[in-house]
Parts: sequence; structure tokens; C-alpha cells
Amino acid sequence: MNTLNFPDVNVWMALLWGQHIHAEPAKEWFEQAAEQQFLFCRFTQLGVLRLLTTAQVMGKDTKNMSEAWTLWDQIWADMRISFLLEPHELESEFRSRSRLSTSSPKVWADAYLLAFAAVAGLKLVTFDKALKAKGVEVLVL
Repeated sequence: MNTLNFPDVNVWMALLWGQHIHAEPAKEWFEQAAEQQFLFCRFTQLGVLRLLTTAQVMGKDTKNMSEAWTLWDQIWADMRISFLLEPHELESEFRSRSRLSTSSPKVWADAYLLAFAAVAGLKLVTFDKALKAKGVEVLVL
């Protein structure tokens, strides 16, 4: 089993914010995978920081930018969590997964995360059931 976990933004949000609809399953998974490694990339980092400061998502728990960085620093302090730079081969895989004849804005993010996970040999961890059938190692919580 792949122990290099690449959580989607929705999983990181559930881990960071106790009011998230999936907070409990995310925390259970994270605790069960205690001996494994968890990886951020710039895209997932920005997604988390952006959502933590978005009132439509966070409601009364909306963070200012400094508070969002504080939460980031707390999770970053966990030795099992690392930051991964984009692999050089990412561009061609990303293009391959996003060359569709449709115009769906959501496909860009999904294609990027799937391409990143595939090229880097990571297990994408998400709550998005639609990603399971995309041909990369995906764990749906």
C-alpha cells in the first residue's frame, strides 16, 4: 500500500477545521495512517489558505490571512507532513488529462491533482468519488 498520501484540498480542510462536514472521517483516516507521510503541493496549500479565508465556506469561523498562516504552521509542524515541488514531468501529464472538448472549470483542478499524483507516484486522498475512476491511485474517504 502506498504510504505517500497526497490529500486533496477537501481533506486538508476537514483535518484543519472541526466544523467541516467530513471532519470526523478525515481525522479517523489521519490517525489510522499515523506511520505514513502526507504531502502538500503549492496548489493544495493555496487552496487551503484561500478557503480558510472565505466567508462563504467558513462562516463565523472565517480566518484572516495571519490566522490562516497560523493554522498552516500548526499542521506544517507535524513531522509526517512535507511539501513537494512540482515534478518536471507534470506539464505533459497535466495537459494530457485536461485536453477535453468540454469547458468545465472543475476539470482543471482535478486534472492537475491527478496528474501530480500519477507523475510523483502518490496516493491521492479525497472525498470526491468521481476521481476514483480516473486511473491513478485514489483513496476516497
